[in-house]
Amino acid sequence: MTTQRLPFPVPDERAHLFVDSYADMHDFVEDLVVPDGVPEAAAAVLRTARELLCQSYYCYEFSTVAVLHSLIAVEIVLRDRIPDAGTKPLFQLIKQGAADGVLTARQEEYLDYGRQIRNGMAHGQTTHAVMPPAMAVPMVTTSFTIVSELCAAVL
Repeated sequence: MTTQRLPFPVPDERAHLFVDSYADMHDFVEDLVVPDGVPEAAAAVLRTARELLCQSYYCYEFSTVAVLHSLIAVEIVLRDRIPDAGTKPLFQLIKQGAADGVLTARQEEYLDYGRQIRNGMAHGQTTHAVMPPAMAVPMVTTSFTIVSELCAAVL
């Protein structure tokens, strides 16, 4: 039986377009703190999205995965906040959340934009999308903010 050992992580050459070292990645994500009151399932997803942003230093595409992953946390919280959410698709959750006053118009707009990006990738319409970390961080920050706002509304 032969085993293949993975090489030590090597910085993606594109990483140096936005930071000098891996340690600098933490400056990008230092404000991404999961607030108290967020359900653990959503909190774990948000922490993973944050870590994916850091690891995009080594695998540039992880910044895109972080954005998509952060939307999962929003969906978890929406399912918790919207009555009869069941297995409705995210599109319907966003529309119902806005109609019921769970989401603001701004939140609805951001989430619908994120949903379109996610769907394009999930359904093969966008076959390869690379989102630079500098572009991904504000999008992940938006997911953190919306989760925080939705959870604060129920306290």
